[in-house]
Amino acid sequence: MLERFTDEARWAITHAQEEARTLRSSRIEPVHVLLALTREPGRAGQLLRAAGVDHERLTAAARRTAPLDADALATVGIDLDQVRAATEAAFGPGALDRGAPPSGHIRFADASKHALAQTVGLVGRRHLDRIDAGHVLFGVLAVADPLVDRLFQQLGTDLDALREQAAGSDAA
Repeated sequence: MLERFTDEARWAITHAQEEARTLRSSRIEPVHVLLALTREPGRAGQLLRAAGVDHERLTAAARRTAPLDADALATVGIDLDQVRAATEAAFGPGALDRGAPPSGHIRFADASKHALAQTVGLVGRRHLDRIDAGHVLFGVLAVADPLVDRLFQQLGTDLDALREQAAGSDAA
């Protein structure tokens, strides 16, 4: 199956593991695939950047959101941004992040596997020979992962419009 992926799509899938490692995750979640796609120079990366989703902004939002849930903490009067700033001032950058980055191969989470299945399904329905990074973006957006949706909301990105663009073009 991987032979059907374009170089850009293979690059994004491969680099999703590095994104997971950077965020100290034990699984490759859809957000890690999305982070890799923001760095991809082709159609998927262009769509994301045009929607205001670049690697730096998405990484910052993901770090603020995981592993602690800012919305849940806010309901009990805790401002996670203030806690993070005070903690990092006292103990250094990343003090609230999980332990050491995982080493070795990192497996895909079920939601990421589902996103890749959505990708392959789209390509199959359209009778295409190749799977490009735009198709992978469609797959990630099609699974409606709660973290991805929350990050897009934080960034002020119109997720529905982006889904339509990823699904609607002839290349996707």
